[in-house]
Amino acid sequence: MTTIKLGRTTRPIGWVKAVRKVYETFPKAVRDRINTALTIAAEGGKADIAKPLKGLEPGVMEIALRYQANAWRVVYVTEIAGKLWVVHVFGKKSKTGIKTPKRDIDLVKARLGRLKRGLLQ
Repeated sequence: MTTIKLGRTTRPIGWVKAVRKVYETFPKAVRDRINTALTIAAEGGKADIAKPLKGLEPGVMEIALRYQANAWRVVYVTEIAGKLWVVHVFGKKSKTGIKTPKRDIDLVKARLGRLKRGLLQ
């Protein structure tokens, strides 16, 4: 009897260049946890700190992590041109409400549009 070992298929993770620079300023403990969540997503899963970002198309997800009284957010799209794309990151210090600010939603929409046009033309 032959046993076939099925390996995981991990999609590459693409980063909007400006987003990567901001992400590098996040605390290391936050980046470590988010990197784990992104790896899970790249392998086709969903981390417990990820959820669909309401009001956007299917496949747009938000990772939300609380750390030292701040909220750290990463927005990614599960697939454009065979990659998982990180399109926005930010730290949120607001004590009122957990809703993602409109300016951040608008920025995500704009980046998604540019990303799709750039990759799909």
